[in-house]
Amino acid sequence: MFSGDRNLDLREVAKPFHEKLKKIKVAIFDVDGILTNGKVYWSGEEVGFNRFFHVRDGYGLKVLRNAGLHVGIITGGDSVGVSKRMRGLGLADDMIHMGDEDKRSAFEKVLKSTGASDEEVLYMGDEFFDLPILKRVGFSATVPNASMEIREAVDYVTHFSAGEGCAREVIDMLRFAQGIVPKVEH
Repeated sequence: MFSGDRNLDLREVAKPFHEKLKKIKVAIFDVDGILTNGKVYWSGEEVGFNRFFHVRDGYGLKVLRNAGLHVGIITGGDSVGVSKRMRGLGLADDMIHMGDEDKRSAFEKVLKSTGASDEEVLYMGDEFFDLPILKRVGFSATVPNASMEIREAVDYVTHFSAGEGCAREVIDMLRFAQGIVPKVEH
């Protein structure tokens, strides 16, 4: 279900955050409740539980990666489907962190591998175990249906729902702040 405003001008929405967004060199996203709607379904013994991803979010991740930003995920879940999706989008192995709800060590690994400081990181998460990272980074975002404490802790709450283009909304704000234009092949 689409819940975002199709007439939302993200260029205007991003303006108050330009200074923070201009510093971003690393963009990290939670999976369940951000890149997906949080629902899982059983795909059989070979794959296990799987999720639905929105193609707009996936393309946005590729746009950032192609622009030279480090793009990754930190998720408490561990799924073959998530791993295949992220690798299919071209995310580097050292930017895919799965299987631990205490995301702090994965975040430290990202900082070390990228050489980025906290203020150079954008993080998008929706759950209580995302709070330690959301409170540290240069720009933090969540979705409208996150808990009140999460919404209060972040810089920005998206108009789009989880799994329905919310990551792309934040990615586009980052693009506008940094002047990133997707390359279109002819």
